Amino acid sequence: MSSTAIPANSATSAAISIEKEQRKQALQTWLAGINGHAMKLDSMRAASADASFRQYYRIDTEDGSSLIAVDAPPATENTAAFIKMANLLKSINLTVPEVLAHDLEQGFMLVTDMGMHTYGQILNSDNAHKLYLDAIDSLILFQAQSQADVLPEYDRPFLLRELNIFKEWYVGKHLGVTLTDAQTATLDKVFDHLLASALAQPQVYVHRDYHSRNLMWMDKGNPGIIDFQDAVYGPITYDLVSLLRDAYVQWDEEIVLDWAIRYWEKARRAGLPVAPDIDSFYRDFEWMGLQRHLKILGIFARLSHRDGKHHYIADIPTVMEYVRKTSHRYKELIPLLRLLDELQDNAPQVGYTF
Repeated sequence: MSSTAIPANSATSAAISIEKEQRKQALQTWLAGINGHAMKLDSMRAASADASFRQYYRIDTEDGSSLIAVDAPPATENTAAFIKMANLLKSINLTVPEVLAHDLEQGFMLVTDMGMHTYGQILNSDNAHKLYLDAIDSLILFQAQSQADVLPEYDRPFLLRELNIFKEWYVGKHLGVTLTDAQTATLDKVFDHLLASALAQPQVYVHRDYHSRNLMWMDKGNPGIIDFQDAVYGPITYDLVSLLRDAYVQWDEEIVLDWAIRYWEKARRAGLPVAPDIDSFYRDFEWMGLQRHLKILGIFARLSHRDGKHHYIADIPTVMEYVRKTSHRYKELIPLLRLLDELQDNAPQVGYTF
């Protein structure tokens, strides 16, 4: 492929920068009116960024610690859901940020600081086993508290909307391919298989983004859990596959299988309604992972083409490898593998360098 760069829309970028600065100033004004936390407001600096429209700022305090100010624009972010989930997770003794102050109308929060290091930053072959077992234990504790009618349902229309992000943004925008009627029928049939599998699974609380960048390494109470505002009530394997088949960190399949079996054994002992045999459970796990990874391919393409966050394109090969390996293993999914080959062959030969 050639290496023709696609320039960002400079006018759009400028408008985003202006709005971001205006919101930062409004956040500073709001923080100045909060008493009782001895914040050094002149120390406010960027703490991290993610794939959403949220902005995070770290602020030092007089006692030598720090807090996090969150700017979550109400038009795109659900601060009320974050607060609800923070309270729910705290009530079951999981380690999450404490919301110290909030303004739902403006989309501002002040929360406790969970530290500087995500799982993704510190994972290595020496510490991975312990860290993943900690994350599995926390996940089981979370799932064991599940009740219907507390969180939004991860139902068929919801799951299908996510799969259609792949169709619209990865196939249509990133590859530049318009599907034929036959190709659309093939893809829709694969979608139907994945949706049927997901909906047949026992339903529990689902974080929806339980992976290395949303788990914080903690001295005590590991892991710290963040970015939980999109939690739903859905398939029991979803968070496990998010964790073990991470878009950003990849492990050998033998290791992933070992961790998945350990989860399955622990979940059964905890009384969770996992499939009674490991083969059925692992099939559910793999098919759920395929739904998630197709969605992620679409999201990464959207982040690049719509939002100018081009670095996510570099993570597409890892996700595509998961998609291809899973599709290869099941006869119902082989048509997806063939379709991917067709799409790659038919895509315009324009490279993307960012």
